[in-house]
Amino acid sequence: MLGSDGLREMGMLTDLISIFPKLATEPYRRTSDCTFDYNCFAHALDDQTQRWEPAFSWPDGLPKTAPPTIAVLMRLFRMHGYQPCGGPDAEQGFEKVAIYGKGNKATHAAKQLPDGSWTSKLGDLDDISHTLEGLVGDMYGRPLRYMKRPVAAPANLPP
Repeated sequence: MLGSDGLREMGMLTDLISIFPKLATEPYRRTSDCTFDYNCFAHALDDQTQRWEPAFSWPDGLPKTAPPTIAVLMRLFRMHGYQPCGGPDAEQGFEKVAIYGKGNKATHAAKQLPDGSWTSKLGDLDDISHTLEGLVGDMYGRPLRYMKRPVAAPANLPP
């Protein structure tokens, strides 16, 4: 996770290519302004009201070590209906998340969009749509696990 401490260490950089050099050659698009209101884990869970991390909002029963391990983050996503899956390819009727990490530590989560691209909240910076490869590097490591859940049926549709 790229938090406010990491931003201070980098002098409050807002040039995403400085932080994620692969975005220089991988397509991406900014989809929101910077905010501290939520983080990448919350964004991947469709929650823009809080930060899902041990120091802020964290479910009872999950270890509160920061950063969480890959296994703990997978437990968080399981609580929200996700199950492990084999890879990032889009599957009809499912939504997916990719868990980035370094070693056994979870550093980031991205959510797949219906068109097969991915969306992420970059710490306290912007939300972007991107390729998985675009965020691979020193900051987040690389995608290490993928999870999926059935797409929820739209609510309030007439019969």
